[in-house]
Amino acid sequence: MKGYIDGDLGRISIDSEVIARYAGSTAVECFGIVGMAAVSMKDGLFKLLKGDSLTRGINVKIDEDNKISIEFHVIVSYGVSILTVADNLIENVKYKVHEFTGLEIKKIDIFVEGVRVID
Repeated sequence: MKGYIDGDLGRISIDSEVIARYAGSTAVECFGIVGMAAVSMKDGLFKLLKGDSLTRGINVKIDEDNKISIEFHVIVSYGVSILTVADNLIENVKYKVHEFTGLEIKKIDIFVEGVRVID
């Protein structure tokens, strides 16, 4: 489903893939986030995603009320507080995605799929 903004001259539609890409780039800028994770349903293993494939670790849904729900599958740095990282991620994404799209964020779910030691 696409989000939309009604303006004076017509309607602007925003694809959920655009929101996912923007949310992913915002997320990897957050302290403690190593990257997005793709979970293999076949064997339950996760894989760190790089660059252009960031959106595979993010699921964006836009409901009938034009509100956004985002799921993140992330890998965090070893030794950081997961609660602090998650709070930081939620606040940054909520603010930046709202400013980018003008749409309300209904909820953000974070699934920590792994921990990685950063050199």
